[in-house]
Amino acid sequence: MDTPDQLASLEGQQYLVLRPTIGVASLFREVQDAALARFGGDIRHPRTEHATLRAFAEPDRRAELAALIRRWAADQHPIEVTAEAVDAFPAPWQVLIVRLARTASLVSAYASLSAALEHTDFQRLDELSVDDWTFHLSVVYGRSLEPAVWEDFREASVSELGRKPTETIVEAELVWYQDGTEHAELIPLGR
Repeated sequence: MDTPDQLASLEGQQYLVLRPTIGVASLFREVQDAALARFGGDIRHPRTEHATLRAFAEPDRRAELAALIRRWAADQHPIEVTAEAVDAFPAPWQVLIVRLARTASLVSAYASLSAALEHTDFQRLDELSVDDWTFHLSVVYGRSLEPAVWEDFREASVSELGRKPTETIVEAELVWYQDGTEHAELIPLGR
């Protein structure tokens, strides 16, 4: 996120994300470029591809949160991600996504993170169980679109993928927003 209003809306929050860099990332950029072209770039969107594993609101305990995440990451193996469809979250969210397959390593990483957080009091945002979580990369945020415009866009955009790019991610990224700026720490998996 890089616009002042986006940064302000995220102030004090932290996100643990995975960032694809090869085939899944290439597909994400294709889908996002097409969506931005359709709206002349005038629609909110993430500036980089990422799959969020967890969101937090711990501005005063970021160091403790980061320590827990580093311990979790040290016990992880590389995570395989596979893009399986262009999909969408319905109203009221109206988000176009690249949906990820529930690979064994991705599900395991999410579940083990849940276990690591279970006995903490870290404030988690929009947390769902592993069974209920849809692994995804958000492409564009269409909440500001009129319902009919969104529905036309959604219908034209969603599809199962013929080719399903897969890649292995070897590090997680802890992203936080402080003083109107995005900060990040790369955390190797399994080290």
